[in-house]
Order: sequence, then C-alpha cells, then structure tokens
Amino acid sequence: MDDHPLRRALPLVLFSGVCFSTLDATAKWLVQDHTLYLVVWARYAGQMLVVTPIAWNRAGGGFWRTQHLRMQLVRSLCLVTATMSFFGALRYLPLAEGSAISFLAPMFAIVLSGPVLGEKPTRARWTAAIAGFIGILILVRPGSAVFHPAVGFLVLAAISNAFYQLLTRRLPNDSPHTTLFYSGLVGTIVLSFALPLAEVPSEVTSRDAFFLVLLGSLAGIGHWALISAFLKAPASLVAPFTYIQMLWATMYGYLVFNQYPDGFSALGMAVIVASGVLLVLHERRSASIVR
Repeated sequence: MDDHPLRRALPLVLFSGVCFSTLDATAKWLVQDHTLYLVVWARYAGQMLVVTPIAWNRAGGGFWRTQHLRMQLVRSLCLVTATMSFFGALRYLPLAEGSAISFLAPMFAIVLSGPVLGEKPTRARWTAAIAGFIGILILVRPGSAVFHPAVGFLVLAAISNAFYQLLTRRLPNDSPHTTLFYSGLVGTIVLSFALPLAEVPSEVTSRDAFFLVLLGSLAGIGHWALISAFLKAPASLVAPFTYIQMLWATMYGYLVFNQYPDGFSALGMAVIVASGVLLVLHERRSASIVR
C-alpha cells in the first residue's frame, strides 16, 4: 500500500485543483474591472515565467525541441481560445456553474474523437456524453443563473479544450515538459504582439499588479502539478479526482462572489460530474480486463 502510485499523485492533483479554482476566481474578479485581453495575457505570460525553468530543469537545454511543431502550435491556440472564452463568460456567469460546464470538455472529446483521432466511441462513452448534455440542460434552464447568452462562450471553451485534449494525444514523442512549455509560449507570443492594440489601463495599482502576477503563477504551478500527477500514476486513476475542483469553485463562488447554486443547478452540476467520473471508472475497468 505504501508503494501505491496514488499516494504520490493524489496530493499533486488535489493541489492542482486548488490552483485552478483560485486561478478562475482571480480571473473572474479581475475581468470585472480590466479588459479580458489583459487578464488572459497576464495568465500566459506568468505561466511562461513559471514553467520555462521547470521544463529546462527536467528536460535539459533542448526542452523546446519538438517533433510536432505544427501540432503544438494548433493545440496551444486551442487552449488560448478556451481560456479567452471561459474568462469572458465568467464576467457574467457564476463561478461554480461555469466551472461545471467547462467539465463538458471530455464529453466533447468523445464526440470529436472519431474525426480527430479516427476512434470509434463505445456505447459507454456515448452514454456519458449524453448524460453530460442532460446535465447542462438542467443548468441552462430558463430562469436559472446560467440562462444567459454568455453560456455560449462556455460551450466554445469546452469544445476548444476538447480539441486541446485530443491533440495532446497526438504528441507521443514529445516530453510532457516540452508540451507544457509550448502551452504557455504560444499564448504569450500571440497575445504580446496584439497587446499594444488592446485597451490597457494607463495606471495599474499595486493590488492589480499582484493579482495579475498571481494569475500567471497559479496557471504555471497548477499545470506543473497536474502533469506531475499524471506522470506518477495512470490517468484512469488520477482523472476522477480532478472533479474535486468543483468543490473549490463552489466555495469561492459563495465566499468571494456571494453566489451559491440552487437545487436544480446543483443537480445539473452533479449529473455532469457523475457522468465524467463514471466514464473514467468504466474506462479503467475495461483497460484492466483487456490486459
């Protein structure tokens, strides 16, 4: 039991969940008073400052070399699209419900795995995808806090994140640290070039600067912790625990923004999370039977 891989991976995946939830709450707070562009740029620039020395230390001086440059670029642009869409939606929508909808990304990945990877989704995968969509219908019902046009940005974020996940699986020969580096590099370069064209406040207070730096640091540390967790234990063992992030998102929504899901919203969130967790457990059981 002492050598069980989950003992080493679980603290890392739980820590990454705290980082990502804190990142989302910080972004939601910042986009109330700052342009979306500035907030997203700070998130990627800060991530670059954190992950570059980590990648250098773990993968050596050639950490930036990739055998799939075009795929790395497209994949990273998908992540930038997902981030901008998600942060933009958080300006108008509650944190917990928004985070729940973002967890639809694995469901969209199931639907898109055929055209992108040539895979044929199993019946269990289709069942999980349909259950996830039922969950979002419960969330996005007339009269709910999520019944807002901005929910379209959350769906776009989930689809973009699904492409990001699928394209990651097409990088078998690149080090995880190389992939992590490109995840921050592309967003930083693209957004930095366009930053002079964006509306940037003439004066940034020390408090604003602190939270902008915190944003990027949380992104970099969170991604490092999550990748480290997946390197220490099988994905099927680690993935169910990523959904614990919903607890932190709900807590931040209540404590910081005074937003708490009502009964139906909580039900929709539970359906989305349960469909994802049950799918992962089913995949893990199927893999063990095949072996």
